[in-house]
Amino acid sequence: MYFLPLPAIPAAVFDLIQENFSGVVINTIGYALFIYAAILLRKGLAAEKNYLEKRIARPPKWPLKSHAAVITAITTGSIAWLGAGNSLLISILFGLGAFSGMYFSYGFDPRKEKMVAGGHGYSTEKIAATIDEADQIIKRIEQANRLINNQEFNNRIERICDLSRSILNKIEEDPGDIRRARKFLKVYLEGTQKVTEGYAKTHQLSNSEILEQNFRNVLENIESVFSEQKDKLIENEMFDLDVQIEVLSKQLKQEGII
Repeated sequence: MYFLPLPAIPAAVFDLIQENFSGVVINTIGYALFIYAAILLRKGLAAEKNYLEKRIARPPKWPLKSHAAVITAITTGSIAWLGAGNSLLISILFGLGAFSGMYFSYGFDPRKEKMVAGGHGYSTEKIAATIDEADQIIKRIEQANRLINNQEFNNRIERICDLSRSILNKIEEDPGDIRRARKFLKVYLEGTQKVTEGYAKTHQLSNSEILEQNFRNVLENIESVFSEQKDKLIENEMFDLDVQIEVLSKQLKQEGII
């Protein structure tokens, strides 16, 4: 798509030399519209990739690939008619050909929700939002981890993130008790994010062994619980969280990392 409008550049230059200013305008606008369609297509393909990778997902909010196809078709037909001087019928055929080419090359945007049974009254949108929110938190944890200059902690945080994504995958496969799953993700992922970001900021200002040991204790606890909960999901058991959540909440306050 980014190569398709390239002929419009020499065409515009030639029209400028010939003092055909209407041709310059047509080719310049056509070039801009083709590039805009290419940008929409790239974003649409990225949204589709994200949709296809998930078991539970909402369709992309905007049909970007379809919009790109329509813009490409209209632009192609307009240039064929106004720029190249073809008849209106031939120009329409050029436009339809461009639209067909976009469809056969890239297809149209997915428009159906991807849902599995067992949501226990929660909508696809709610479950997908829970998964998306958790995934964003994991990415923020990974970003904070890059600021920590301690290989032991880096490795442990990476394992926690891997366990977190495994848990998300299991929840996507079988939402089951999504209410308790949301509680687990919220308390433990947000707790991990807070202590990781807090330590990433504080350890650069203070080389305290107490701070380091406190952070180690919290990470060990979180990794242990994540591993345990992953095993429970594999065994299709209910989340056992109430006591563990209370313990973690108390530990986060006592360790003084946040």
